[in-house]
Amino acid sequence: MFIQTEDTPNPATLKFLPGRNVVAEGMPPMEFEKGDDVSDAPLAEMLFSIPGIDSVFFGGDFISVSRNNKINWQRLKPAVLGAIMDFYVAGGDVLTGATSSDDDQEEVYEGDVLEIVDQIKELINTRIRPAVAQDGGDIVFKRFDVSDGSVYLQMKGACAGCPSSTMTLKSGIENLLKHYVPEVTRVEQAI
Repeated sequence: MFIQTEDTPNPATLKFLPGRNVVAEGMPPMEFEKGDDVSDAPLAEMLFSIPGIDSVFFGGDFISVSRNNKINWQRLKPAVLGAIMDFYVAGGDVLTGATSSDDDQEEVYEGDVLEIVDQIKELINTRIRPAVAQDGGDIVFKRFDVSDGSVYLQMKGACAGCPSSTMTLKSGIENLLKHYVPEVTRVEQAI
């Protein structure tokens, strides 16, 4: 088994490409922080056993791993590669239970607002998410505030905490959404 690695715009995060699906088709990407319940995510549990790992993100065909600033990638990378390889060679399933990536209930939109939200989501899914996935992350629509035209998005994986994520939101995503959806006035990071 050969696992490729790629740098991401976030210096604390590396992207690992095992050459196979990580999250089953149709399932949303999953993110875990150190200290989360990972009983249904054995690969995350394995990776968190490596000192210095702070978060793990499972995308469609990649794994983004973020480290803390106390240890460098030169020391961590071989351990992470070894854990991922051992896991896949043993035939493990990345997710074994009904793990949910989001506890939030999505707002219900109606009428014209529903059309606007559907248009925003379509742009995110078709134009923005694929580009963000290239950098080892994901972006999730959280809500649209019709009163002031604000769109709230959550950055995940390598994009969460990335020094350039604010610029990505403001310069790239905000401009794209404002261009195609005139009702959008600004894009904000959801907390």
